[in-house]
Amino acid sequence: MDMMAFSGKAALVTGGTRGIGAAIVRHLAKGGADVAFTYANSGDKAATLVGELKALGRRAVAIQADNGDPDAVRGAVDRAASELGRLDILVNNAGIFPSGPFEKVTLEELDRTLAIHVRGVFVASQAALAHMPQGGRIISIGSCFAQRVPYGGVTLYSMSKSALIGLTKGLAREVGERGITVNVIDPGSTDTDMNPATGPAVAAELALMSLKHYAQPEDIAATVGHLASASGRFITGTSIAVDGGFSA
Repeated sequence: MDMMAFSGKAALVTGGTRGIGAAIVRHLAKGGADVAFTYANSGDKAATLVGELKALGRRAVAIQADNGDPDAVRGAVDRAASELGRLDILVNNAGIFPSGPFEKVTLEELDRTLAIHVRGVFVASQAALAHMPQGGRIISIGSCFAQRVPYGGVTLYSMSKSALIGLTKGLAREVGERGITVNVIDPGSTDTDMNPATGPAVAAELALMSLKHYAQPEDIAATVGHLASASGRFITGTSIAVDGGFSA
């Protein structure tokens, strides 16, 4: 990556204090972007990350916002644009991982998952477009389960993530004349707090993959960086698998 690929740009990453989100925040900042990010509960981690970004000479804004709350999501987008002076890149990363037998999924779990994974992305993208200049970028973090579900227990999760593909394709058509690209990245097993590479399901997950190791969060961040940079300007309306061959 050009070490100043995002110089003069401003980005907002939802769910940016840990795992893939934190790796994306750092990647964009190292590339020259000023970065705002949201967090739900990890205030200490948010403060530490802000310190890291400021040490790089970047402006950084940590915003407490639940991605399931549409007013909080809109407020976070508007605050990011106001405090950073512009908004060029939106990365919809905030997420949860509901799992369990389909017949035991409650309506509350259904509503909460769709609120965070679908409505939150819709609302953030809509709000961001009011600030985004020509050539902006909207990137959502989906899941390898959006297109392949090799076992049970993840029906709600896979449904919510597959919705991002339709949202991405439709929105890409609407904003293409503004030079704004819209894409979704579908990560596979990634070594994070949510799914550690030392967890009990590792052997089963590796058996489904071509590459027999987990991704690092930086692998996903690098793909975000490509799509957000000038080199990604002709990629839009698509989902990109970063899954070690899970979907092969």
